[in-house]
Amino acid sequence: MANKRAMTPFGKEIKRRLLELELTEGELAEQVGTSPQYINHIIFGERTGKKYVQPICDVLEIQ
Repeated sequence: MANKRAMTPFGKEIKRRLLELELTEGELAEQVGTSPQYINHIIFGERTGKKYVQPICDVLEIQ
């Protein structure tokens, strides 16, 4: 049985704001110029996504 992946604190904030703004990971990815899969990797801490952190924060109006 595979271990369940845990969201990072930043990932939790992304998911919370996506729900509040009624956006999907795909829509966020399109707005910041990456793939939905990469956004998911950032949410779960599998990639730092350093290049996308500020654009994500801008789109979601966080930090």
